Amino acid sequence: MISRKKPESLNKMPSPSEIRRSSPGTRTATKRALLIGVTYKKKYMLKGTVNDVKSMRELLIKNFGFKEENIQVLTDLQMNTMEWLVKDCQAGDSLVFYFSGHGLRKPDFEGDERDGFDKNICPVDFLTEGMISDSEINSLIVWPLKKDVTLHAIVDASHSGTVLDLEHVYNREQKRWEDNSPPSGNARKHTDGGLAISISACQDHEIAVDTSVRYAVIQSDKILFLN
Repeated sequence: MISRKKPESLNKMPSPSEIRRSSPGTRTATKRALLIGVTYKKKYMLKGTVNDVKSMRELLIKNFGFKEENIQVLTDLQMNTMEWLVKDCQAGDSLVFYFSGHGLRKPDFEGDERDGFDKNICPVDFLTEGMISDSEINSLIVWPLKKDVTLHAIVDASHSGTVLDLEHVYNREQKRWEDNSPPSGNARKHTDGGLAISISACQDHEIAVDTSVRYAVIQSDKILFLN
């Protein structure tokens, strides 16, 4: 007989004292991360996504001082977990959104995409329940960012260059920022005063594959100068 043990959760619940210290209006600045690695089923299966999030979790804890109880590790993507990431964010908070999984694009019928395509990330049940679009991601984790709150999003998926729908995209070849505002003028792509930075596995028209070499596209809703 083969014993099948339930995988040990990587998520640690905070203690009551930590919850009290984290109450809105009283807590100190927080580092918080949402790490999602989706494996899917059958022909859509991805083998390395769970290891990806484990490695990212270890990196954030050991190198960037994130606390275990402030990191959520999931094998599926849900709207409420994205809301958790930015809930009650305040000045000084540092947030990380990491997604490793499938990405797809489809025609944009709203006129708010410069290349004519919406970019989407795929939950485990995307074939029956649909995908999460760049506009939805923007409204969930970009809009709520208040002044002096910083979000770093790392998206390891196909067609993910502008998947956060931010206002500016950095052209690495020409070494300059380019306008990514909606042509229609009807879509909001900016924060509530904070800073959102996205690092993607590939450009919008490209497919990400398993390899030791990654091509990065950097976006920001504000021009960011690095010394």
